[in-house]
Amino acid sequence: MPRGKLPRSFYARPDVVAVARDLLGKVLVTRIGGATTAAVITETEAYMGAVDKASHAYGGKVTPRNKVMYGEAGHAYVYLCYGIHHLFNVVTNAHGVAHAVLVRAVHPLEGLDVMLKRRNMKKLTTGGPGTLTQALGILTAHTGTDLLGDLITIEDRGIAVPRKAIITGPRIGVDYAGEDALLPYRFHFDPSILK
Repeated sequence: MPRGKLPRSFYARPDVVAVARDLLGKVLVTRIGGATTAAVITETEAYMGAVDKASHAYGGKVTPRNKVMYGEAGHAYVYLCYGIHHLFNVVTNAHGVAHAVLVRAVHPLEGLDVMLKRRNMKKLTTGGPGTLTQALGILTAHTGTDLLGDLITIEDRGIAVPRKAIITGPRIGVDYAGEDALLPYRFHFDPSILK
């Protein structure tokens, strides 16, 4: 795959689990509020729509909040969790199939000063889905944003994450999903390998 902004075809693949794994090492870039920030994606979780009890679209449910999941691949699905955390997801698969990947953690690359200011910290932490969106300036208002535009994009900058460095396991915080909570749909790696 050539370097640069990920094409629509990357997101439109039918295997959301493969997309979640392949997003590791890609770079999430935001150009929000006159500032550019960029960070390497280090942790993701796949959500398989109507058949996945952990998904917002389980059973084919459509709501004003989740309807973007049923749209075109390569768009942002951002929702509010616990009334405070803005969580960033990437819509995948085909129109009408509500698959999505939650980006859970990133490693900062550019705009560290901006991220620190947004997080009101002296030492940055972006190891959770709510902290990374705060650092990158992503809000629920950005749901539906086309990731092939300029506001929020995901780029391939040639960062290769070795397969042996990827840890696979169950998703976090979805115990309500019963047996689906145990599915190996979470992928992450130690960002120290990037140094």
